[in-house]
Amino acid sequence: MKKLLVTAFLVSNTLFLLAQNIDPIINVKEVERIEKTLASDDMRGRKTFSPDIDRAANFIAAEFKSIGLQTWNNNENYRQEFALVRSTFISISATFDGIHIDPKNIIVVTCRPELKINQDSGYQFVAVKAGANLRRAASEYIKSGKNLLVLVDENYASDFPRLISLKRSIFKTGKNVVFILNNTIPKKFFIECRHEISEQKLANVTGVIPGKTKKDEYVVFSGHYDHLGVGKPVDGDSIFNGANDDAAGTTAVIMLAKYFQKLGNNERTILFAAFTAEEIGGFGSQYFSRQVDAEKVMAMFNIEMIGTESKWGKNSAYITGYEKTDMGQILQKNLEGTGFVFYPDPYPEQNLFYRSDNATLARLGVPAHTISTSKMDSEPNYHKLSDQIETLDTDNMAMIIKSIALSSQTIISGKETPARVNPENLK
Repeated sequence: MKKLLVTAFLVSNTLFLLAQNIDPIINVKEVERIEKTLASDDMRGRKTFSPDIDRAANFIAAEFKSIGLQTWNNNENYRQEFALVRSTFISISATFDGIHIDPKNIIVVTCRPELKINQDSGYQFVAVKAGANLRRAASEYIKSGKNLLVLVDENYASDFPRLISLKRSIFKTGKNVVFILNNTIPKKFFIECRHEISEQKLANVTGVIPGKTKKDEYVVFSGHYDHLGVGKPVDGDSIFNGANDDAAGTTAVIMLAKYFQKLGNNERTILFAAFTAEEIGGFGSQYFSRQVDAEKVMAMFNIEMIGTESKWGKNSAYITGYEKTDMGQILQKNLEGTGFVFYPDPYPEQNLFYRSDNATLARLGVPAHTISTSKMDSEPNYHKLSDQIETLDTDNMAMIIKSIALSSQTIISGKETPARVNPENLK
């Protein structure tokens, strides 16, 4: 009993000292400084593919540099650059065992302007059978990194054309995936198609604090910095500033980077990521997930829309997918005595666990969750021109960021590791 009391005292005293040291770094003044820049009219809504989002990326990179973060994977700078490819259909012809296939029953996902394949091209046949989730299965095949011929059961005839949306923006790879509405594997086939190909450049912003003793174990803090850009004027305002969605999460990432760099005692390596293109399909986090070994990611704190009070009021937030790992329990235990509470997601019907940048790594087994306060059943400024800094509670926001920092201590130190997500329990 005496040993347990001493241990409890040491843990409590450590958290008290950490809390004392955190206020000069994570405070309302800094929250407002970063928020006012990211959500300013000068950023013009940080729309993906616009010059405006580049200005936001440059600001975040400058903050990372000022903090003293290292670049990730020995990159020359903090921008993790990649490209999406858009293909515009021109023509296609195909035969299966000498029988012509209706072009409407073929969808080709490719980065090549011209493509010719036959039975000797080394493509693997796979299938989407009746009863499967067509879109999800198709997405997984596109992400597989293999040359595939996907036979889609003819029962999906009415849904098949919807797969066209999956080819509009893809990562640049050397692989091709061909979807054919057909149930039979041919002995001989020939497919020839032409597309107009264009590339669109994107960039995440990433930085790292190497771990002291567990450098190959990673903890990720992330948020997305893109938003909706400029729309039709309403009462003289046309800029979707996105102060809560998700300048708030990006602000948290920057401030957490500053705090942990100052603390300088992380045993595990900490990765900080500001993702692009969340609003158009989560492409930034998808690309990030391809660059890191998921088995080495011990936890991911994705932070989205923490600028307003939660349904429980101040000093509280919720964790999406709370029941899928024990990470929430670890965080709450580390906050004992602080008065702050992490709740399970109260909006399960919204499927928030799958709608933010945590989802890609979670599907790979990482205990990856999103922390939020947004009242998704009644959030008045969500995706509206009114999402401006004046609508945020920056005092409460600073408290949430402090609580995330304190709650993560035992994970960053390597003393505790959340359970992995079981992919079989995911939708």
